[in-house]
Amino acid sequence: MMANPALSTPVISVENIYKAKVRLRGVAEQTPLLYNAAFSERYGAQILFKREDLQVVRSYKIRGAYNKMATMSAEALARGVVCASAGNHAQGVAFACHKLNVQGKIYMPAVTPLQKVNKVRLFGKNNVEVILTGDTFDDAYREAQQDAAAHGKTFVHPFDDERVIEGQGTVGLEILEDCAEAIDYVFVPIGGGGLIAGLGSYFKQLSPRTKIIGVEPAGAPAMYDSLKAGRIITLEKIDTFVDGAAVRQVGEKTFTIAQNVVHDVILVPEGKVCTSILQLYNEEGIVVEPAGALTIAALDFYKDVIKGKTVVCIISGSNNDIMRTEEIRERALLYEGLKHYFIIKFPQRAGALREFLNNVLGPTDDITHFEYTKKHNREAGPALVGIQVQQYADYDALLQRMEQYHINYQTLNDSQTLFEMFV
Repeated sequence: MMANPALSTPVISVENIYKAKVRLRGVAEQTPLLYNAAFSERYGAQILFKREDLQVVRSYKIRGAYNKMATMSAEALARGVVCASAGNHAQGVAFACHKLNVQGKIYMPAVTPLQKVNKVRLFGKNNVEVILTGDTFDDAYREAQQDAAAHGKTFVHPFDDERVIEGQGTVGLEILEDCAEAIDYVFVPIGGGGLIAGLGSYFKQLSPRTKIIGVEPAGAPAMYDSLKAGRIITLEKIDTFVDGAAVRQVGEKTFTIAQNVVHDVILVPEGKVCTSILQLYNEEGIVVEPAGALTIAALDFYKDVIKGKTVVCIISGSNNDIMRTEEIRERALLYEGLKHYFIIKFPQRAGALREFLNNVLGPTDDITHFEYTKKHNREAGPALVGIQVQQYADYDALLQRMEQYHINYQTLNDSQTLFEMFV
């Protein structure tokens, strides 16, 4: 567990979070806090889902964006606002622009899926201009700040702003309003830290015995590394798959608050996130984006701790692109050890592949990928082969048969460089 020092630096006040809640009336939904029987039985705990995926823009981001803009002066609003985002924050700002009749410019990476770009335009209507620029969020962020500075517009930060943090803090206010009993743990996804800073501030003051557990993707541990080091760490490289929670650096304000309100941070492998996305869809009929599944994925890492406890998981958003479904399934299978890739050097003679199928492949094993082109007359030729097994234990049996029949193979799953090169 990470240290939870005494409250010695500022947190967001309960009064300001409540004022944000008043401003959000008629704008953001008071999303339901729902008991989940299946997960409660699975973990021997009382598991409740805070369903921010049912929010008006399908994520909690509307709360912070609207609260920030609703507290700006009339003069500042007249000059317009600027933001940078690859998804949910952009939608929140766009919705707020239309609601407040403010002109906004929203910078998004050029590689942003069209589905997300169209959603921003849908929520903002004639009040927003979407500008696609650069290959990364950092490129869009840099241009957005330059635009704001050059034209006297307000930059609406996705997380490192007190008004934004206050708005996100209303998630915590609603949880305590709706839960009739004491809450032992709240699992909160972390990107830049706005949600956990706001929610954690509220719980720190009104329910201090509740432990606030942050959850980050393993490929983007910005808050984890920063809390461990006692200072803000900028990550050189991140895995952007969990795009709603993948940042290189958390905010200064959010980090300061997190030091006082966060009990622990769990890092969850991206593959585990994918498993949880499919689990929520198949078992509960809940559609979530990768960041929205983070807290559910984290439960396995805390299963011994939460037994008999009351636990709230924030389902933070559902802005998932259907085009990612196959990638999500692939990552889940790889994480669960059910799908494996090999470079296999087959003898270049008739019947070699048939022998492999008959002798090596198990009765429930399935070849899902086979790529081979004969380019020379050597004795053996390499093929890229993907094999899906039914159970994790089947993999060891597959390898044993490969050894038994003297198959010349190399595994790719455990070699990141080779895997990225061939798969």
